[in-house]
Amino acid sequence: MAKKPSKLKARLPRGFVDRSADDIRATDEMLLKIRKVYEQYGFDPVETPAFEYTDCLGKFLPDTDRPNAGVFSVQDDDEQWMSLRYDLTAPLARHVSENINEIQLPYRTYRAGWVFRNEKPGPGRFRQFMQFDADTVGAPGVQADAEMCMMMADTMEALGIPRGQYVIRVNNRKVLDGVMEAIGLGGEENAERRLTVLRAIDKLDKFGIEGVKLLLGEGRKDESGDFTKGAGLGAIQIDMIAKLIDTKSIETGPKSFNEHLDYIFDEHPNISYAGADLGDLVNLVQSCGYGTDRIIADPSVVRGLEYYTGMVYEAELLFDVTNEKGEVVQFGSVGGGGRYDGLVKRFTGRDVPATGFSIGVSRLMTALKNLGKLNTVDVVAPVLVTVMDGDTDALGRYQQMVQELRHAGIRAEMYQGNWKKFGNQLKYADRRNCPIAIIQGSDEFAAGDIQIKDLIEGKRLSEEIADNVTWRESRPAQMTVKRGELVAKVSELLGQQAEDRRKAAEA
Repeated sequence: MAKKPSKLKARLPRGFVDRSADDIRATDEMLLKIRKVYEQYGFDPVETPAFEYTDCLGKFLPDTDRPNAGVFSVQDDDEQWMSLRYDLTAPLARHVSENINEIQLPYRTYRAGWVFRNEKPGPGRFRQFMQFDADTVGAPGVQADAEMCMMMADTMEALGIPRGQYVIRVNNRKVLDGVMEAIGLGGEENAERRLTVLRAIDKLDKFGIEGVKLLLGEGRKDESGDFTKGAGLGAIQIDMIAKLIDTKSIETGPKSFNEHLDYIFDEHPNISYAGADLGDLVNLVQSCGYGTDRIIADPSVVRGLEYYTGMVYEAELLFDVTNEKGEVVQFGSVGGGGRYDGLVKRFTGRDVPATGFSIGVSRLMTALKNLGKLNTVDVVAPVLVTVMDGDTDALGRYQQMVQELRHAGIRAEMYQGNWKKFGNQLKYADRRNCPIAIIQGSDEFAAGDIQIKDLIEGKRLSEEIADNVTWRESRPAQMTVKRGELVAKVSELLGQQAEDRRKAAEA
């Protein structure tokens, strides 16, 4: 006896998600608002492919002897490794480098697209997610960084996030580089310790200043008992960094910030120079009306990627949410970026300055949901033209009705299932939440009529109206009209339904 073949199990890979129609429409609406801001700033779209040659992704990811570390990689027919893009910045650097003689610098562009991480998934951590980037390539001045910060602020407000519920934090990585020198961690031999220090600083919003001090010293033990080894700095070194990143001790404004740096680090020349650049940026944004309620200098901003060479900035949301553990926490970062003057040089050997930022689309969508600012697009389900006769002539008449409605801008479809069970057609319409059903049997056809069934009103009548008086005074749920009145009557009825929804929303 032949063995019955086993069924293939339908399963979604871990770290990936299916997206519903509502999610897709809400995302499109959000991206449209972001795109409008970028366009107002003079940025133009460009699109790069999802795959890049692995070595083009940069020296930081992946390791050449482990081509799948951090990214998803395959070999093409000539055995070159290609990887799904890890972010949108490295592909842009490749694109600019490959077209450097044709591209007009400064090159101002934006991109939205999926990026992929070959990492262990977890709560809120996916292997595929969308980013929306904006970059200026070929502009060395601090004004390009200032513009990025202002554009981030404008984007937050265009999405309905009010002032006081977001802030753009900006720092200069050269300040941090100077600090590393000042505390004796300069040189290639201290590269690993510097990275440990930066990672500790980056945990300020999570662990607070005391937790960072532990990570700068011997290490920190969390609530579960797990121990994270620290950077092993001495007490004086820890105190200097703590004074740097404890923004509560810094007055607002660039001048006081620079004085703060000079006081801690005894006017260290590299730190003073970098701090002056940061002060220039703050002056620029403030001259355009972007005060400390929107953009602030914050020496604790690190950013994770190692290719940042100057200004770094982060868009942080300040309202509280409840996490998966039931804890009330601040929402935190929804995007960030900075200056990366070395990426294009890898390909061209030329110094080509660049600055940009990236928005985490999925995370930002979650934030807008929490704020009640995610605009779900009100898409009306299609009008259903039912099928009462399956012969070719009748199907032609039904399809003609559908096309007339579509040409009038009305979503419509003809029932495509088994037409012989009319009850199933109305069940289908109910499940689809169709607003209207069009019915024409042989009798209606002979008389030149059609029936228009208001499914929304019919459902309301059956659920809400209990007495005959109210039933008689209500809008009829079904009417017979002449075939030529199809489009006009359907349009009128859809308008009435839209008005009903508006009144219900206001009530």
